[in-house]
Amino acid sequence: MKASVFLILVLFSTFLSGQSYKKSEPFTHTYSIVARDSVTGEMGVAVQSHWFSVGSVVTYGKAGVGVVATQSLANPSYGPKGLTLMEQGLSPQQALDDLLANDSGEMYRQVAFLNQTGKVATHTGKLCIAEAGHYQGKHFSVQANMMLKNTVWNAMATAFEQHKGSLSERMLAALKAAENEKGDIRGRQSAAILIVKGTATGNSWEDTVMDLRVEDHQNPIAELERLITIHKAYDFMNKGDLAMEKGNSKEAESLYLEAQKLFPNHIEMQYWYAINLINNQQIDKALPILKSIFKQDANWKILTQRLVKSELLQISKNDLDKVLKQ
Repeated sequence: MKASVFLILVLFSTFLSGQSYKKSEPFTHTYSIVARDSVTGEMGVAVQSHWFSVGSVVTYGKAGVGVVATQSLANPSYGPKGLTLMEQGLSPQQALDDLLANDSGEMYRQVAFLNQTGKVATHTGKLCIAEAGHYQGKHFSVQANMMLKNTVWNAMATAFEQHKGSLSERMLAALKAAENEKGDIRGRQSAAILIVKGTATGNSWEDTVMDLRVEDHQNPIAELERLITIHKAYDFMNKGDLAMEKGNSKEAESLYLEAQKLFPNHIEMQYWYAINLINNQQIDKALPILKSIFKQDANWKILTQRLVKSELLQISKNDLDKVLKQ
């Protein structure tokens, strides 16, 4: 029955828009934010919807260029096309106007563009399902459609403006504010966040700061928050690995410890911290940590022996025997 109702809605909206329905235009009625961190220059887009894998449809970004959110009866081409136009020098408003002018379904679109200077442009089509609207602020825009209440976008804006912290934390606060206003009239299903650097390095693996998706979940915002915390912890771990590779074990120890603070019960973070303690000649401090780890999973003991051969663990034979007896 639900599938039949959905099909009727699709066909009805198709009839009104005067164009054939395309698989590239899913119903992603949702709320989102595009924003720039004025300190770091990072740009981000975050979204939640009662739709599977919303991040694969709504969120787009390119370092040194900008970010895009395209939703409602979404036309995903606004993402790559909008980024290309902004990269060519068009302002967000010029880029958005150009795409809207050539879109016969613009009355169903809700789109937000933001560029590397923090300029924004937003469009909420006149036939987007109520409650629908947007709010533009300094270096950000929030937008929502098919909400239970028309208070969602203003609440999101207030949360983003008042919250302190990193860009991801501020955007997450905006998403939480939307949920506090009851959010999407249909409920919730998926969420995503994408953050890119304000200045491109030319290396894609460095230009994307964060790219996380919750594809299907009963509480996608809470799950997204958990993933953001884990992402930050692993960022410390990655930096610790680099410090370890360079032989700076003191810096590595500090970074691994920061990771543990964010994710205290994670066995691997505990393990690498302990290994680094040994490299810093603090084996007595490392032994009880390793004992607990080996008790949970003996494979870590096998791995420890292999680290010696890879020269990532600097330890004497006697001390290694002490470790393996734990």
